[in-house]
Amino acid sequence: MDAASDDVFIDEISFPATDGYALTGTLFLPRGTKRHAVLINSATAVPRKIYRGFASYLAHRGCAVLTYDYRGIGDSRQPAMVGYNQPKSLVGFKASMSDWAALDVAAAVRWMRERYNTLPLAYVGHSFGGQALGLLANNTEISRAILLASQAATWRLMTSPEKYRVYAFMNFIGVPLAHALGYAPGWAGIGEDLPKGVFLQWAEWVSSPRYLFDSKLPALENFAKFKGELRALCFSDDPWATRPAVELLTGGFTAIKPEVLTIKPSEVGAKAIGHFGFFRSEHRDTLWRGVAEWMQEE
Repeated sequence: MDAASDDVFIDEISFPATDGYALTGTLFLPRGTKRHAVLINSATAVPRKIYRGFASYLAHRGCAVLTYDYRGIGDSRQPAMVGYNQPKSLVGFKASMSDWAALDVAAAVRWMRERYNTLPLAYVGHSFGGQALGLLANNTEISRAILLASQAATWRLMTSPEKYRVYAFMNFIGVPLAHALGYAPGWAGIGEDLPKGVFLQWAEWVSSPRYLFDSKLPALENFAKFKGELRALCFSDDPWATRPAVELLTGGFTAIKPEVLTIKPSEVGAKAIGHFGFFRSEHRDTLWRGVAEWMQEE
């Protein structure tokens, strides 16, 4: 285990998904007493490294924090048999967004619960990471969940003209590319490469009026099982996770009354936040502190 700055230990780990697939993660630990456990769940096509600063901040405040990559993403993508440090092609790689939830996110929750069984477990979900919370059979293990720019991402609830760009890209560029290449390439503008099944399910949900709620997934019944504290933050300049889209997602948690807060960049001294800006270190003493204090409430 390597010592890092800011009084935090950082350890690169591997743990098994529900089906045994090896997932790669990073564990952030305080030097002092661990008072809370926190699991950070990534957005679609986003590697865990963008959450490193926020995870270190939480660990500095006494939290044991895990970030990790879903299968096919970042360091949870299998290496190529030839070539130095090259990822294996995603052609033929079987995965979907619902697999990410049922096999990967659920396993990360279980790993944290088993390792830190005396600590309350908080869940941070960024975009898809927040959507996955409702699909987890073991979401009852989570005491508090904070959703950051996490929404029912139907194109209809995005702002104009972004909504039309997203619809056109997903259906007229992304889907044909995924079928032609056998995966969705990151160079098309989506971030990381995505497994074909992940992208096609994502495109189907985006095109549906109620996003994943229009699917036939049996796991949708798990939304009603979550009974922890839930707060969702949406940012006024985020064209994707608009307030109506965030409320559509949180409305699926029928056993509780989620709290939805809209934050304007000017309220925290920022020019812009958008869909990814929360995780910039400039928000350490504003957004980060507010979220951390909420998660660490007793």
